[in-house]
Amino acid sequence: MSVIVIEFVTLDGIVSDPDGSGGTPDGGWAFRHGREAVAGDKFRLGSVLDDGVMLLGRRTWELFSRLWPGRDDPFAARMNAVPKLVASRTLADASAWENSRILQGGLAEAVRGERRDVVVTGSLSVVRALMAEDLVDEYRLLTFPTVLGTGERLFPAGGPPVHLECLSAERIGAAVLSRYGRGPER
Repeated sequence: MSVIVIEFVTLDGIVSDPDGSGGTPDGGWAFRHGREAVAGDKFRLGSVLDDGVMLLGRRTWELFSRLWPGRDDPFAARMNAVPKLVASRTLADASAWENSRILQGGLAEAVRGERRDVVVTGSLSVVRALMAEDLVDEYRLLTFPTVLGTGERLFPAGGPPVHLECLSAERIGAAVLSRYGRGPER
């Protein structure tokens, strides 16, 4: 079992509001490069999406539950079919998006007990909680040629050092998909 974090990110490390749904002044930066820049399996999840489980925070899940069920392309079918775990202390009902269930108990314990690969999409608070527990095995970052200067960063200033190993990098349209795994010093 691996925990894979996938994020849209700017050159200066900002991950907040890539689609503009957060209403920030610079939100929607990933979509400025066209829908094709973010459509489909840009994170090269392949069979991980078919055999694994997605883990989402409440806000990301609520956004996705409004977007994905109404789509009918092949990638949307995979997104709708994958089992989804929702990390939330306030959400009472996850029936708006098929194959979703609310996590019971602690986040770290649930992830440690999972037998399938876990894909965390967006959900910065969930990602940071998993980072704090040293549970992230891989980061797949789709980096766009945008510099915002402000916003939430994946790796915040003042955080502990993180030593990673570059597994691959490839150009995907206007962006670059970089894969980083646990570093050799672990």
